Amino acid sequence: MICIGHRGARGHEPENTLLSVRKALELNVDWIEVDVYLVDGELIVFHDHRLERTTNGQGYLHNKTIDYLRSLDAGKGEKIPFLKEVFETVKGAAGINVELKGPDTAPAVVAAIEAFVNDSDLTYDQFLISSFNHPELHEAHVLQPKIPIGALTASIPLHYARFAQALDAYSVNVAGDFVDRPFVEDAHSRGLKVFAYTVNFPDDIEYLKELGVDGIFTDYPELITAVR
Repeated sequence: MICIGHRGARGHEPENTLLSVRKALELNVDWIEVDVYLVDGELIVFHDHRLERTTNGQGYLHNKTIDYLRSLDAGKGEKIPFLKEVFETVKGAAGINVELKGPDTAPAVVAAIEAFVNDSDLTYDQFLISSFNHPELHEAHVLQPKIPIGALTASIPLHYARFAQALDAYSVNVAGDFVDRPFVEDAHSRGLKVFAYTVNFPDDIEYLKELGVDGIFTDYPELITAVR
């Protein structure tokens, strides 16, 4: 059961910052998940569509310039990072799950991963592109089939994991509150990994481990390593 640091190590450091990413590496995660938007042609690591919750800025992220966004405090004096800065910080020490948040992010994320792989000794299977926006996810897969994709869902669909299989996904990333044994068994029968999010209590982690999930997103990576 792999440990996926949610937005880095969000339980310890400001989410989606390089500080949070470094903390996740310190806690020996297998993977790090971050969220991205495309602003002024640049991929920035951020979760919300508004700025107020995690920065000292105000308003909609997509209405701002990249210079304004980079001037903000994202917590403890951290800047909102570029995706390429996350790649350079991790440098193969863990896998990187890039979640597509904003529109039209698929081509830019694919290009960024391709460029980083070409300039390093990393491979495509050290990356995972995920999204709730399944057309965007499909576009990423068409552009570069070698990059694994993870189909996100916040519920248990009527036909279980069939939607993820139809996308030719590597994994189905599902809300931990909804995971049950039939869903896990169905996903595994379709050749899919099951990654559950976002799980922060030891008893929930133990329950999901018993169900046979393949990985867990958590704000506190040390909880997963304790179970393992």
